[in-house]
Amino acid sequence: MTIWRILDGANIKPHRIRYYLERRDPDFDRKMAEVLMVYQEVNLTHDRLRTGGEEPENAGPVITLSIDEKPGIQAIQNTAPDLAPNPGSHAEVGRDYEYIRHGTLSLLAALDLHTGEVIANVEERHRSREFVALLKRLDDHYPKETTIRVVLDHHSAHISRETFAYLATRPHRFEYVHTPKHGSWLNLVETAFSKMARTFLRHIRVSSKAELKERILKGIAEWNQKPVVFRWSNF
Repeated sequence: MTIWRILDGANIKPHRIRYYLERRDPDFDRKMAEVLMVYQEVNLTHDRLRTGGEEPENAGPVITLSIDEKPGIQAIQNTAPDLAPNPGSHAEVGRDYEYIRHGTLSLLAALDLHTGEVIANVEERHRSREFVALLKRLDDHYPKETTIRVVLDHHSAHISRETFAYLATRPHRFEYVHTPKHGSWLNLVETAFSKMARTFLRHIRVSSKAELKERILKGIAEWNQKPVVFRWSNF
């Protein structure tokens, strides 16, 4: 009891754990500043155009995107039908505890920081070839005279030999801005992923991976009908 009184008096609680994340990237602050400068530039451009201003004459056309992967989206099927809410019995949807797993899919997405549009592919895996496929789609999507500036992390697919071989065929087309290690929270597409998880991916049940892919792409299509422009405000 004496030990616990001493600990309690010092407000020390060794039975509890509070997690933290060590900054292992020595250039964390510099890289974070670079990302935030990009976001600030996008905000200023957005405000200038909204108030009827024009781009500076010496400014080349630049499109800024936030890119990442959301792996491990599960294709889960119910083994019994859901039960509708029933007054006097249960207010919620009833769902059986058992389910069938059909595997997982990965969502590779690019969030346009100017328009809120999401350009995405749904893949079985998220290797270099799948990432290059997304880059090619972006290359086809945007005007040829623009520079496509992408905010992204150091995932191996983003910096692989295969990816850089493709980028070499499109000189000056893509510009990388890397988030620091353990700095994924700086990537605005994560905010979009969070909203997807709360909306069309929430409690999703499907009969196959093919249906899951169809539902994800439908959700993104509906998203793009009323896109949300995410802006970084904490500078």
